[in-house]
Amino acid sequence: MSDEITIYTDGAASGNPGPGGYGIVLKSGPHRLELSSGFRLTTNNRMELLAVIKGLEALKKPGSRVVVYTDSKYVADAVEKGWLFQWESKGFRKKKNPDLWIRFLKIYRMHDVRFVWIKGHNNDPENELCDKLAVEASKGKNLPEDSGYTVDSEKDGLF
Repeated sequence: MSDEITIYTDGAASGNPGPGGYGIVLKSGPHRLELSSGFRLTTNNRMELLAVIKGLEALKKPGSRVVVYTDSKYVADAVEKGWLFQWESKGFRKKKNPDLWIRFLKIYRMHDVRFVWIKGHNNDPENELCDKLAVEASKGKNLPEDSGYTVDSEKDGLF
């Protein structure tokens, strides 16, 4: 049995901002776990990032070797190209979603994580399932608030 954990993630928002959700599939050897949840007002990028966070937070053992498959260039490139660490060094000034990036870094640093970007809606069965889970979660009744999202957080700081 491989000690590597595979996490597939996807996020969705209808309206962007609008109702949104995330879907996650975790796999390790014979073990498999599917997770999803929705929020009444959020953005696609927040859900993409929250999916990764929730997937990593579901891991029981610190120091796990993890490969995250995501169709989000926003998330994959921020980490793999090192942008996130520059944003962090500048206190996330004028960056969107600092609450989630800070939360991400805390859990990311507990594991050995590598990102693989995959094209969305390209017939990858696990990515398609994550998309389905995210969309279904976004359509739930009585969705909770995404407490980190505000309309003001979407401003780019130019004015």
